[in-house]
Amino acid sequence: MEKHIQAPISKEIVKSLQAGDYVYITGTIYTARDAAHKRMYEGMLEGKEPPFDLKDNIIYYLGPTPAREGQVIGSAGPTTSSRMDKYAPLLMEHGLSGMIGKGKRSPAVLEAMQKQTCVYFAAVGGAGALLSKCIKKAEVIAYEDLGTEAIRKLEVENLPVIVVADAAGNNMYETAVKEYRASHGLE
Repeated sequence: MEKHIQAPISKEIVKSLQAGDYVYITGTIYTARDAAHKRMYEGMLEGKEPPFDLKDNIIYYLGPTPAREGQVIGSAGPTTSSRMDKYAPLLMEHGLSGMIGKGKRSPAVLEAMQKQTCVYFAAVGGAGALLSKCIKKAEVIAYEDLGTEAIRKLEVENLPVIVVADAAGNNMYETAVKEYRASHGLE
């Protein structure tokens, strides 16, 4: 099913999203990759507030390339999500509603998503130049010293993603394989 949502996203919106939904996101989202996650996580363990309010927000696992002249941002393709798995459950406990990346998530992250009502979206890897056209504004808001891995606030318009794992525990990476095997007599 195709859905259009406005970010940030409430827990009610998260509950309405199902694995397999094609979603277009418009609004404000944030970027963070490995180094930013590590710094944010360690700060939170020390009692520091994260550099932006996590409640109802979406983090895109992205380290964009430098913008060319006349562009808002460079190539904006997703990075491998499993590299953030260590940090994701704590961020969800602080209200994170969505994550965008590529690849599988750990059982601990999938369990935390159900407990905390969070959704995992996949963006198409290798389509960074096309995805960057959906980004209308980009501003570094924290950890500027990390360069491309600094946290950015993005304004996006119709950013195309797919719900891979929903808050009810459905996971396309598991169900798609089962459906394929069953439809091809491989069970």
